[in-house]
Amino acid sequence: MTENAGVRHGGVPGSRGRTVIADVVVEKIAGMAARDVRGVYALGSGFARSMGSVRERMPGAGSGKSVTRGVSVEVGELQAAIDLEIVVDYGISITDVAGAVRENVISAVERLAGREVVEVNIMVGDVKLPDELDEEEERQRIQ
Repeated sequence: MTENAGVRHGGVPGSRGRTVIADVVVEKIAGMAARDVRGVYALGSGFARSMGSVRERMPGAGSGKSVTRGVSVEVGELQAAIDLEIVVDYGISITDVAGAVRENVISAVERLAGREVVEVNIMVGDVKLPDELDEEEERQRIQ
């Protein structure tokens, strides 16, 4: 009688194989985390936002705002570096907003993607003034 002890594999199941996370996944996580911070009006430069609003109105071009607008990442097997361009609401400390964005993005990417974030570079490209029209209000006025 032969004893069948089953197939034996070395190591725990989590170590069998490789997990690859696409750059766009980290871009989306970082974009969502940055938008969650109080004082962030939008992501991306004025030009990127205006091109995005044009793209959103085109039939078949996808729905909603692009989560990755204003977000650029480099993702390796263990680490990630993130560049963000943000627009801050007027009257809120830019340094406080940038610090909160950095903390939120690092926390989200490390928790959800399992990559060590080595840097989050933030470029504040604009300030949203209270009397400026929102992109949505401007679109409705133009139509």
